[in-house]
Amino acid sequence: MSTVAAETTAPKAQAEQSGFVKAMTLTDATMLVAGSMIGSGIFIVSADIARSLPSPFWLLAAWVVTGVITLLGALAYGELAAMYPRAGGQYVFLRESMGPLMGFLYGWTLFLVIQTGTIAAVAVAFGRFLGVLIPSIGPERYGWFPRIDFAISGGTVEAGLSPQRLVALVSIWVLTWINLRGVREGKLVQTTLTVVKTGALAALVLLGLTIGRNADAIAANFGAGRFVGSIPMDSVLVLAFGAALVGSLFSSDAWNNVTFAAAEVKNPQRNLPLSLLLGTGLVSLLYVLANVAYLSTLPLAGAADGATVFARGIQHATQDRVGTAAAEVLFGSSGTVLMACAILISTFGCNNGLILAGARVYYAMARDGLFFRRVGSLNARAVPAAGLVVQSIWVSLLCLTGTYGQLLNYVIFAALVFYVMTTIGLFILRAKRPDAERPYRAVGYPVLPALYMAMAAAVAVILLIAPKTRTEALSGLALVLVGIPVYFTWRRVEAS
Repeated sequence: MSTVAAETTAPKAQAEQSGFVKAMTLTDATMLVAGSMIGSGIFIVSADIARSLPSPFWLLAAWVVTGVITLLGALAYGELAAMYPRAGGQYVFLRESMGPLMGFLYGWTLFLVIQTGTIAAVAVAFGRFLGVLIPSIGPERYGWFPRIDFAISGGTVEAGLSPQRLVALVSIWVLTWINLRGVREGKLVQTTLTVVKTGALAALVLLGLTIGRNADAIAANFGAGRFVGSIPMDSVLVLAFGAALVGSLFSSDAWNNVTFAAAEVKNPQRNLPLSLLLGTGLVSLLYVLANVAYLSTLPLAGAADGATVFARGIQHATQDRVGTAAAEVLFGSSGTVLMACAILISTFGCNNGLILAGARVYYAMARDGLFFRRVGSLNARAVPAAGLVVQSIWVSLLCLTGTYGQLLNYVIFAALVFYVMTTIGLFILRAKRPDAERPYRAVGYPVLPALYMAMAAAVAVILLIAPKTRTEALSGLALVLVGIPVYFTWRRVEAS
């Protein structure tokens, strides 16, 4: 085909709607939002944030700011989702507001790193926590195939197949198989596991704030002069705080995934905006409370060589497993096993939602002639099977070549860029299509969407400036820009 979506959106939208099965209720859509957000991050990244910002106040501030950014984004996206309840979600929003090139750049980056990198990172985390139950699974064990180390900008990549990475691969393949069987199977797994893991996180919060309150930890974290600390309010703090947000933003990312599967949501004009608000609000609240619970059970500062989990504190929790450390304080050695099981459920459910949703974007791109043609078809069970398979292949390669931290840093900057661009698209569509049907209008427009753009853009700029994240951010920007010649090349090939 020689032209792309902007010229044929109406017929294709009808084809998309007729092919997919509308199986997701408001509850299912909300669980997709919450389940895609809650993975492993909330149980891990607080350790790195604590090392970057050695003050309980700033640790909590990072999670509060992240929650505000996420909620503002959800409020803005609700209008776009209600306007265009089609397979592809954010890709469609960008295509309709800024044209097919911008839509392609998002889909290109989503496939190369945003969606697939997140899936890989969560899968590796799944293998990491399985190592708690099965010690022979460890991040540094490469006994079956040679490990190949090669340097790239920003560090060294350890390529190879370890038991932990094999576990990650198997989890991806199993979830892909489940979603190949149909959206009903995928949403059943998603809703069930999200209810379980949300309950487990809520239980950790409740217990940490009640029976798990530790007088020594509270004195160390909330005592006079200790809560805020002595961090100066200067540019150094701004850069450190922005860089620290990488972890909390990663943990709160993927809330937009429900828009990818919009064609399969019942009454989408009502349920999509509601699910975005309910899902992000619930998770953001739980995340802040979880960190209050951590601070109530463990001291922020600790010693890397501490003999006990309490002595190591949040900063030096074993392999950064803060959730496990808090559970160990609560339940002793059995707490470690209980929390590992809860996190395994959490990461498995998170990746189910990511795998389900991602393939819908590639499907929409293929329908526009901007991805492999076969990906633009549905199988007998009304799911984009080819997209699911292609996605699983690329994710598997990422699992073999990337570490959790490296994948995390690459994902966030690229995601922030497109969050900002999509919200700009909201303003463009208000001007370009003022009479278009808008079943839901963004709350606080134009102030709150503009505030969201400003906050997300500020974090992205800090990531470009801060020494800790500059290399990955520049690499992410380069990856987006490389998509420009790829787009024009793809169009020429399709036109020939």
